[in-house]
Amino acid sequence: MTFTQTGDQTIREYVQSWQNLDADEQLALFWFVYKEMGHSITPAAPGASTVSPEIAEGLFNQVKELDHEAQLQLQRDLINNVDTQLTREYGSIGDTTKLLFWYRLSQGMDEGTIVSFPADYKLSAESQRLFERIKGLEFQQQITLFRDYVSPMGAEAKPGAEI
Repeated sequence: MTFTQTGDQTIREYVQSWQNLDADEQLALFWFVYKEMGHSITPAAPGASTVSPEIAEGLFNQVKELDHEAQLQLQRDLINNVDTQLTREYGSIGDTTKLLFWYRLSQGMDEGTIVSFPADYKLSAESQRLFERIKGLEFQQQITLFRDYVSPMGAEAKPGAEI
């Protein structure tokens, strides 16, 4: 599983800061980003030229069929690079398709088909600072940040293993 990280030092620092949070706080930050900026990301994620919407939708539908605890565990497993069939499937898709998959998860949270955060959930002070910094980035930098963040998640497919 390979991914190309941007050469933009600011983006690399933001990704590292995000990855340094515990898994649940990383998920919360992603949720807050979607709630605040989802309207901007909407046209970028599904419309990207290298995206495979059918693949992202297929993976999303598998997650949607899980109970809420299993949905949450899968998201944690993706962040923590745990090796499961679903994390290998995720690891085998392209970076922009991964971004679309996370966008679909956020939409599912909005729709109630994917486990979400309590309405009164508050980000930690560290996450809130990072969130404010992300909001200050230019749109293309935000998309690059999100793509670089989701790219290394999941697990690599193994020879002879089912993906």
